[in-house]
Amino acid sequence: MPSGQTHDRITLWSLPVVAGIAFGQTQSGNITLILSGAYLFSGLMFGPDLDLYSRQYQRWGYARWIWIPYQKTVKHRSILSHGFAIGTILRLIYLAIWLSILGLFFLGIAQFVWNVGWHWQTWWETVKRSLTHHTTEWIALCLGLELGAMSHVISDWSHSTYKRQQKQKNRNLPPQRGKIVRKKETGDRRELREPRELRKLREQRKSRKS
Repeated sequence: MPSGQTHDRITLWSLPVVAGIAFGQTQSGNITLILSGAYLFSGLMFGPDLDLYSRQYQRWGYARWIWIPYQKTVKHRSILSHGFAIGTILRLIYLAIWLSILGLFFLGIAQFVWNVGWHWQTWWETVKRSLTHHTTEWIALCLGLELGAMSHVISDWSHSTYKRQQKQKNRNLPPQRGKIVRKKETGDRRELREPRELRKLREQRKSRKS
């Protein structure tokens, strides 16, 4: 699996490409900025490696503790963290739950201290209005988050596939001639076997001496 530094480089190097394609398809600086920002955020802080102690996890700073239950629940490199669309959707739901809990907590304090008025209905109407009037922006946001996650998953998959092919290639190589081969037997005993040519040569030398 590539290191965290390698994943960061892939994210940063591919960002201009993502931004260029987004602007070429939409001709909108606003949409391009949202998609590129979401792609960068997902690649550096909101990617699949939040399921373990990683660079992405450490970048959350003092708030990284919110991902500890996620790490204990989701197995590393499972479909729930590295799966197409599923991983990003699950992380969005998880983060939304935490934001709701923290928001209610601070809102309760604000109501108690400053008597701030607030109703669920007002909040829900605001969310629906935002989704209706800014549908394209929300789609760009979700697409950027998913592209950032998929760049991570694809690099993981490519690296694992390459290592597996190299291991299989080395396993299929024929043994070198003239080299002593170790054969493991029962217990701790090990027998050294010499190639057939060396054994014949040794027997011929013994027969000549005799």
